[in-house]
Amino acid sequence: MSAPERRPAPAHVSRMAALARLPIFLALAGKRVVVAGDGAPVAWKAELLSAAGAEVDVFAERPCEELRAVAAQAPHGAIRLQPRAWQAGDLRGAALAVGGLDDEAQAQCFAAAAHTAGVPVNLIDKPAHCDFSFGAIVNRSPLVIGISTDGAAPVFGQAIRARLETMLPRGFGRWADAAQGWRRRVQSARLSLAARHRFWQAFARLALAHPDREPAPSDFDALMSASRRNDAAGIGTLTLICAVCSDPELLTLRAVRALQTSDVILIDDRVSPDIVDFARREARNMRVGNTPHAASGTDDDTGALAIALTKSGKRVAWINGGVIRGRAEEAIAACRAAGIAVEIVPGVAGDVRLAG
Repeated sequence: MSAPERRPAPAHVSRMAALARLPIFLALAGKRVVVAGDGAPVAWKAELLSAAGAEVDVFAERPCEELRAVAAQAPHGAIRLQPRAWQAGDLRGAALAVGGLDDEAQAQCFAAAAHTAGVPVNLIDKPAHCDFSFGAIVNRSPLVIGISTDGAAPVFGQAIRARLETMLPRGFGRWADAAQGWRRRVQSARLSLAARHRFWQAFARLALAHPDREPAPSDFDALMSASRRNDAAGIGTLTLICAVCSDPELLTLRAVRALQTSDVILIDDRVSPDIVDFARREARNMRVGNTPHAASGTDDDTGALAIALTKSGKRVAWINGGVIRGRAEEAIAACRAAGIAVEIVPGVAGDVRLAG
């Protein structure tokens, strides 16, 4: 009677370091937002909130010319000027509250009234009173990128925004629009979760390759046909990433792409866990290896686990911390014999070394 197959137990690998702020994207279309104060910063916040579809009530006793101009040509949601001081009752039922109040006592009072009403509040240039903040924005709507430095260096955030503006083609907005229209069709196509993910990976590759042309119905048909073929095959892939150096800044682009498209990531105990920062957040990370502080298992177990996972349809990235040998070589051969695609990728600059 053969001994039961041993496999390494999954060990948790953190996928996210501490965050100074949680980036969220609020749906404000048709929702009321209260803005109190006057001046150019208040006008900009009102314009930004209107662009997101909010109905903006601005309480300013003597609105400045810029605020009047923005209200007259609101980009999306209405901007209603209320020529009086704000009152606590004005905050009732609001989705957000924004204050441009120079006086510290007034700012504290506004924040307290918002909290009493259960409304998240932002006080311009007064981070101590803010439940949320506005970062720098790159707008390729519906593709939107927000940048925050937690108030430490707003000019630095704006410089990063300017750099991203030059890197992201305007045409990405058209592809994001197409994705919105195609998502429901993909969800109703009765594809497996893995096939749907492959569809969107192929979509992203196509958009990145052709950012300046209009997405066409034939693009959807071709992507869907390829996804159905892959779904019918029902097999996964194995990618061995040879990270002889564990510095994540030296990862090759091929290694990063493999990490971003994998369902399961097997991480050799000799490899820095920082490397998984480049993986997609939904991936399952498993520590493997045979050092004392690793999860249970040996290189032999890892090879068997890699084979089992790929045969079940998973896309597996195995980050190997040295020379490919032993069961790693056997896993490659077994997967290829089973018709499973195998790729060997250098994790950092340098040659992939095979033992022997």
